[in-house]
Amino acid sequence: MPARPPVGMLPIAGILAPIWFVTLVIIQGTLAPDYDHIAMPISALAAWPAGWVQCINFYGLAALLGIFTIELHGTLQRTRFGLIGIVLLLASCLGLVIAGLFPWIMVNGVPAETKAHVVGAILAFAGASTGFIALSRRINADALWRGLARYVLATGIVMLILFVVLGAFAIDEGTPLHPWAGLLQRVVVFVWFACTSAIAFRALRLRNDMRTAVAID
Repeated sequence: MPARPPVGMLPIAGILAPIWFVTLVIIQGTLAPDYDHIAMPISALAAWPAGWVQCINFYGLAALLGIFTIELHGTLQRTRFGLIGIVLLLASCLGLVIAGLFPWIMVNGVPAETKAHVVGAILAFAGASTGFIALSRRINADALWRGLARYVLATGIVMLILFVVLGAFAIDEGTPLHPWAGLLQRVVVFVWFACTSAIAFRALRLRNDMRTAVAID
């Protein structure tokens, strides 16, 4: 079996990304008492006076996931068309940056989503979901990572389905699931972050195994 390159910052970035994002969302929720985590999307936090924290939150998440993705590319075995999943995941990071640059705003006291933010959100979620689907093929081709292939594929499919449901039946006022838009979006994010963490912990175990093998030699 060929030696894999060092996994570098992959475990750290993959583990820190969800912690960073969730922590700042919780903090912001306490700073905006009238914000509803069940009904409102996470991005709506940017419409409150402390909304700049959410913009920084998007930038930090984009940076951590970008490092995670680049390190993953360097760790996984190269395959034909294997770059597609990496490009899609990096496009997702770009979507997060756009979401931070064009945040939600208050319009007559009501949080409102800007058109540019919609583009960023679509790019972020669609890029991550399709990126996982494409990445699963590359993971399946690597003997050290193959055990995660089905999980990563399932994550991408579930994320994509939930995102379509969110956009079609929850985000817009008057749609059937609108009162639970925030909750549904958080389910999508949870699925996303759970997979990211699973990959990060597999990388951490791989790095420990490599160190053990070197120590034995």
